[in-house]
Amino acid sequence: MGNDADRYRRFLDGDDNGLREIIDIYYNGLTLYISGIVRDVSETEDIVQDTFVKLAVKKPRFNGKCSFKTWLYAIARNAAYNYMKRHRARFTEEPFDECITLSDGTDVEKEYLKTERNMELHRCMKELAPDYYQVLYLMYFEALDTEEISEVMDKSKRQVGDLLYRAKKSLRSKLERAGFRYEEF
Repeated sequence: MGNDADRYRRFLDGDDNGLREIIDIYYNGLTLYISGIVRDVSETEDIVQDTFVKLAVKKPRFNGKCSFKTWLYAIARNAAYNYMKRHRARFTEEPFDECITLSDGTDVEKEYLKTERNMELHRCMKELAPDYYQVLYLMYFEALDTEEISEVMDKSKRQVGDLLYRAKKSLRSKLERAGFRYEEF
């Protein structure tokens, strides 16, 4: 099994399994990322599907100057902003509730409390400005470094650093108002 750029190259060479593997790997992460921008489940799904359709039909060239993940997230982000420009009147500010399932762990109470904290964290993140949400999501949930985030968000590394600082500060304030102590997050 090769890396994602190799999967994409295989797809471009005629192996449809390469694209299927890319979709399997990135679908959930892209969905969460785009939902933070669009804040609507059905629109998010459309945008993520449009991103993969663009890969399948237009077959954009991956030049390798950044990681495949960074390149793909930048395509999805641009698709989200383009979609929002075309359909601005259809968007609401209501965040969506995700289906939460408990794991089969032995300590259900501990798992429940962890789930509650995660739900509150998710709710507080949804209240952040879109750029703040994006920079935190890309840094902590997608494990991208500052350089990759700057490419995805089309900002300088300095701007990303400043955004990250302000986003953390804003999130911390929201979490403290929600009753979290600093040690908890």
